[in-house]
Amino acid sequence: MKRTIMSIVAAATFASGGAAAETLVVGAYPANPPWEYKNEQSQFEGFEVDLVTEIGDRLGVDLDFQDLGFQAIFSAISSGRIDMAISTITITDERLKNQSFTQGYYDSDLALISLKDDGVTDLEGMRDQTVGVLSSSVAEKWVNENHDDVGFESVKGYTDQQNLLLDVRSGRVAGAIGDLAGYQFAFKQMPDLDIVQTIPTGDRFGIMLPKGSPHLERVNDAISQIKEDGTLAEIHTKWLGVAPASTTSSVQVMAIPEAK
Repeated sequence: MKRTIMSIVAAATFASGGAAAETLVVGAYPANPPWEYKNEQSQFEGFEVDLVTEIGDRLGVDLDFQDLGFQAIFSAISSGRIDMAISTITITDERLKNQSFTQGYYDSDLALISLKDDGVTDLEGMRDQTVGVLSSSVAEKWVNENHDDVGFESVKGYTDQQNLLLDVRSGRVAGAIGDLAGYQFAFKQMPDLDIVQTIPTGDRFGIMLPKGSPHLERVNDAISQIKEDGTLAEIHTKWLGVAPASTTSSVQVMAIPEAK
């Protein structure tokens, strides 16, 4: 009986065209435009979604996008519940000790935002004020490291960017610090908000994988190809409205980063 069942399964597999395609599970935070968000059909779209979809096509694998909160992405990677994670995740030495990353594909700067014409025009104007950040983000790390120098009164963390932006608009926080490109995209719908100061970081976004992932090298190789043939530059232009500079990580092929 056991052999008969196995034969039936094998025959069904053969009839359907051979072995099932490999599937990689991708964790993504769905409220992070233009990098990733859900459209009206509840399908993921965005810069990083296009990038990972292109990677999947080149590797010949299917992708299963999982809707996760930003903080939940890290526990899902650590537990091996997902194979890859996107959502403007900055490559840091601290993270490299516990996770693996592909080469960077976008040079990220931070920005201070506030309501237009409300008196906050730079970081100095945030002295004795409450600043909002996305919890567990690089922006939160920067704010904590520079808390005393800037003189923030307090820091308020948020689990999603939409509520953060709404609190800036309502005046519940005087300003917020976060991803520059993400804010630029959001301000198309929120013209009453403004970027009042750019904060250079030297950071880069990468795809995060479990430490020692067997998929790391081939995913990284696919990114190299996508850079070399100009596909990543096309994705950059599509979502950010401008072509990347030739000296940036959106164009330059890089090695897989390692912890120092």
